Amino acid sequence: MDKIVGLDIGTTKIACFIGERAENGNVRIIGFGRTDSVGVERGVVRNIRSTADSIRRAVAEASEMAKYDVTEVYVGIAGQHIKSLSNKGSVMIPSNHRMIEEEDVNRLIDDQYHINLDPGEEIIHVFPQSYIVDNDELDISINPVGVAGKCLMANFHIVTGNTVNLHNIRDAVEEAGLRIKDVVLEPVASAYAVLDDRDKGAGVALVDIGGGTTDIAIFQEGIIRHTSVIALAGNVITNDIRESCHILKHQAESLKIKFGSCLPTSVNQDDIISIPGIRNQEPREISVRTLAGIIKSRMQLLLEQVGYEIELSGFDRQLLAGVVLTGGGASMKNIKEFAELVIGIDTRIGTPDDHLDKQGSISFENLAHPMYATGIGLVIYGLEAEEQKARKATANHEEQPPTPVDPTPDNDDEAEQPAPAKKKEKKRERTKKIREDNNFRDTVTSFLTKIFTEEDLGE
Repeated sequence: MDKIVGLDIGTTKIACFIGERAENGNVRIIGFGRTDSVGVERGVVRNIRSTADSIRRAVAEASEMAKYDVTEVYVGIAGQHIKSLSNKGSVMIPSNHRMIEEEDVNRLIDDQYHINLDPGEEIIHVFPQSYIVDNDELDISINPVGVAGKCLMANFHIVTGNTVNLHNIRDAVEEAGLRIKDVVLEPVASAYAVLDDRDKGAGVALVDIGGGTTDIAIFQEGIIRHTSVIALAGNVITNDIRESCHILKHQAESLKIKFGSCLPTSVNQDDIISIPGIRNQEPREISVRTLAGIIKSRMQLLLEQVGYEIELSGFDRQLLAGVVLTGGGASMKNIKEFAELVIGIDTRIGTPDDHLDKQGSISFENLAHPMYATGIGLVIYGLEAEEQKARKATANHEEQPPTPVDPTPDNDDEAEQPAPAKKKEKKRERTKKIREDNNFRDTVTSFLTKIFTEEDLGE
């Protein structure tokens, strides 16, 4: 299988990952590139040209490392414009189908991409929730393909995005000289990197805290049940620190990463951080406990909204695998403990190391970080999508009827000869016939000429 490229276009960074399937079944990352994100605001591409330049730099770095020419990518999408809705669809089963076929299920799913939406919206994903055959709802474990029935219905969870924002992402990628294989909702991609089938089956809420937005995806019985986006994330916390401490943005970001904590009681109140002043100004001193208090205030608001979204989904009591925090914001000190206090559900930090080939992947220790969950998840998503296409192509090829054999010619000797031998034999016969015709014509001409000469002489 060829290599897969995942492109994470985030608010603070653009990261490119090149991966392939390792012998042990995990993913081997052979190329990685990262650059600051320019032209992106809260997950939305605002300046196409600036974003394209950032994409080129990240892709060039990954391409050089992997010694692989990148032409097409799987792209993650997020932002406040992402919405979701529920819909119910149905199709009638053709009379010549004794039972429901895969093409009937595909037809039902494809119909969902043509439902009426608000102006300026476009469908990104369609997730079937349950199937109903002749008004009888199937158990989640039963595949509708192979069930006898006349009417197939299904409930769907549909994810939509703003058409302009989707076009901006496509235009930025194309401006960078690349082609998009697929656009994937970022929490869906992250789930491929930090969750397994047991998590999704037991029930889990994936919370991806990025730079511009916090994205939520809830799984139960192996199916994605709910998605939502919260307009609070890492950048808001950075801005709070910058404004409260009167420092520069990059200084605030550095403070958050190096010294930040969600629990003021967990840090030493006597610890002081000295921030260099601008030009000739005196250094500014900031208490670590004060810093933690600023972070706690904003993080509590964010996690309360996460808890509200989980409760709104109706699956809050069915999350046996709890809450999984990932994304750059999940690396905040004490965030696991603080999330459990605020949301009231068991929480863990999700990293992509379980799905990575530890020996084959470059800089494994650096890649096994929550901030890279989306990019690595895009590679895993792409690998599984390509493998599924290959399996379907193989199955379709095996189902094709054998090529009919031509009737046996009357001449058994000729039939036994291979095709190239037959052609050579026919060519030799044509050449021989032409030569015989030429010899006969030359003989007749010579004879007539001789008679004519002798008669002429006799006169």
